[in-house]
Amino acid sequence: MQKDERIEFVIDKLIVGIDIAKHKHWARIIDCHGRDLRKPFRFENNKEGFDRLAAEIQLVQQKAGMTGVVVGMEPTGHYWKPLARWLQGLGYTVVMVNPMWVKRHKEDYDNSPSKSDRKDTGVVAGLVKDGKYMQVMLPTGVYADLRELIVVRRQQKQALNSVLNRLETVLDEYFPEFHTVFKGTLGLAAQCVLTECPFPSYITALNVKELTDKLKRASNNRVGQKRAQLLRDVAARSIGVTEGLQGARERLESTLAEIRFLKDRLRKTETAMAEKLYQTGLAESLLSIPGVGVATAAGFLGEIGDPHNYENWRQIRNLAGLNLKENSSGNRESRTEITKRGRPGLRSLIYQIAVTAVACNPQLRALYRYFLTRDVNPLTKKQALIAVGLKLVRIMHALMMRGQRYDPALALGEVREFQLEKQAA
Repeated sequence: MQKDERIEFVIDKLIVGIDIAKHKHWARIIDCHGRDLRKPFRFENNKEGFDRLAAEIQLVQQKAGMTGVVVGMEPTGHYWKPLARWLQGLGYTVVMVNPMWVKRHKEDYDNSPSKSDRKDTGVVAGLVKDGKYMQVMLPTGVYADLRELIVVRRQQKQALNSVLNRLETVLDEYFPEFHTVFKGTLGLAAQCVLTECPFPSYITALNVKELTDKLKRASNNRVGQKRAQLLRDVAARSIGVTEGLQGARERLESTLAEIRFLKDRLRKTETAMAEKLYQTGLAESLLSIPGVGVATAAGFLGEIGDPHNYENWRQIRNLAGLNLKENSSGNRESRTEITKRGRPGLRSLIYQIAVTAVACNPQLRALYRYFLTRDVNPLTKKQALIAVGLKLVRIMHALMMRGQRYDPALALGEVREFQLEKQAA
């Protein structure tokens, strides 16, 4: 919806501006001309408070003879979500205003930079009146489940990384040479050593055969005598701390238990994501794209919600904050940058998918190289990955809307194919 369409939409409707807080909200009701129909009032963030808001809106509706209601609010943290869903349940249109717009327009409202909850309600309502708002598209059904699951997965991965960092701290102190034998700490053989003989003195107390047997059992015979010999040699030359080993082992075992717990929870979360992904009926289309896996496909749908809510792929681009802005002034050369005004989780996910796609998708890898090497306006590596990510968004949206699978021959389109062929020639 364009700005003029948004302005047209609020004509002859009540406009309710709400300033969101944790415990108490403020509201103001105006008409499409900016005239106050109800001065600011406060209501509690509970059922009684919500009922009071609805009663006030209905009273003004009766007096003004208006039926349509548009409620605007800032997306402040997570506090706005219960009220937004409740208002939508009553049949009201709920829209969001950008917090940056609110900040910029505060002084315009009363020629003062001061802030107050009462004032903010007027600023929010005024922005809605002027068409400076965005539609609220809260996910429902399976898409709501996916959104919650991607939040859980993100938190679990962050927690797992934190615990893994604590594990590295223990190794840095007591066995700093560990990673000359094992690349990581999550492999079967590495976990065996960390559990059974984590410190150099424990390792040197065993002979090579005993170490070999442990590693073979743990790794299903993939790791054997050669690694065992290396481990023993490295342990014999270790500079690790030798005091406090009993306490350090308790610390290590506690850390390993946390890792096992978090890995188990992460597996269960990803299984649930896969189940919900297939329930959308869109899995076949998304997973047919080389470089798009179950976790990324589920994460993408969790971020955007139902793709049928978007008229075109550009709306998803804007939601991610990947639309361009121009930055130039005076004699300074003009340059374009992405706005980053959108969902950071979606923006990060698109970038991650692009990185994977460039590695395993021949068509998108060729496109990436074209962006880097074209004669006119070649891109940096990061810019090229963003451009590939946007191409992926376009492809994913088209496939989901049409219920089709990825076709390498049609992936880039005729124009890009021509450009790539011309450059190759």
